[in-house]
Amino acid sequence: KWGYTRYWLAEHHSSGTLADASPEILLAAMSSRTKNIRIGSGGVMLSHYSPLKVAEVFRMLEALAPGRVDMGLGRAPGSDQMASYALQAGPNTYPIEKYPQQVYDLMRYLSETFPDDHPFSRLRAMPASPNWAVPWLLSSSMGSVGIAAKLGLPLSFAHFIAQDGGPECVKWYRDNFEPSEWFDKPRVNICISAMTADTAERAHDLATCRHVMRLMRNKGQEMKGVPSVDEIKAMNFSGADKEFIEQQRAKSVEGDPEMVKAKIESLAEQYETDDVIVLTITHDYAERQRSYELLADTFELKGEGRVEFAETKIDLE
Repeated sequence: KWGYTRYWLAEHHSSGTLADASPEILLAAMSSRTKNIRIGSGGVMLSHYSPLKVAEVFRMLEALAPGRVDMGLGRAPGSDQMASYALQAGPNTYPIEKYPQQVYDLMRYLSETFPDDHPFSRLRAMPASPNWAVPWLLSSSMGSVGIAAKLGLPLSFAHFIAQDGGPECVKWYRDNFEPSEWFDKPRVNICISAMTADTAERAHDLATCRHVMRLMRNKGQEMKGVPSVDEIKAMNFSGADKEFIEQQRAKSVEGDPEMVKAKIESLAEQYETDDVIVLTITHDYAERQRSYELLADTFELKGEGRVEFAETKIDLE
């Protein structure tokens, strides 16, 4: 209702603060409660799954929400080593070096373009559909940037994770993009951590909830849920703790609506994109919604959800 173009869900495992272990299930629920906005994963941690299974899941989602599904793919585990081991229990696992091949196979399943002599050519990702989810390769380093450029796929860069050298990574992607049978030209969006409120001071307090959450996780003391503003005010922090919190603050965009708008526009200019995803984590859900509402009002969003990518070879309408 606020004019945003898309809403993505992340995948995390065995976390006390990040609860979405199955974005595809929530996306199915969202498909029945939305009409125009694009919905997608940000992303599916492909190393845990077979490409065929992921193709089947997103074929089903596309059937539920035709022309509205984005398929963000990540190679990070979204968990620690033990959770990754448990998720991949069995003789056949997908080590991280297999990620490019997984992406390639997934695209072949979706587009039904395995060569005739390929052993997978007779397999079909069902349900059958003339359309399929739009792929985005998630990246915070040159590794995945290089894969996206080599395979000719859209890139979603995690600025909230990797600020230093981010614009240079994206420029390299554009300069080295190899047109594929799926996409003619490079396509980029960036994801930033942002929090706004009616006052800069309130935004600062709300954003600190996420920074402290990350601090405690880094110290091996992960909390149950995101700490509240009042809980944080009652906590004692060492000098090193305070330094870590301020380092996290430097990686986020926070302030009153006009301040945040100016910072987002500056980042969009640096990355040469008008496609920005906002990650907002705080203790109070109503405050999170209020942040999204204030941003929509400040940017005067009027989107209707669907996006036409004229430069792609896929019909996304």
